Amino acid sequence: MKPAISLDELKLGRRALIAKIDWAALEAGDASRLRHFGFDEGVAVEPLHLGPFGNDPLAVRVGRMTVAIRRAHARAVRVIPEAA
Repeated sequence: MKPAISLDELKLGRRALIAKIDWAALEAGDASRLRHFGFDEGVAVEPLHLGPFGNDPLAVRVGRMTVAIRRAHARAVRVIPEAA
């Protein structure tokens, strides 16, 4: 099994499965927002593109939805990249 990396380290266009989310590293409102967007263990994610200023926010496909999250929040999400 491949080692988990943080979501902000995953290359654009590369799919991965969420292995773990460090909910304690997020403020309550931010954690709630990610949960509402569908972030949970076992869910497929794919970073699509970066924002224009400091590469923030990060556009991520979660299931069939595309959401924008801050890179700081993406660091709390550990993913395992799918085989190329």
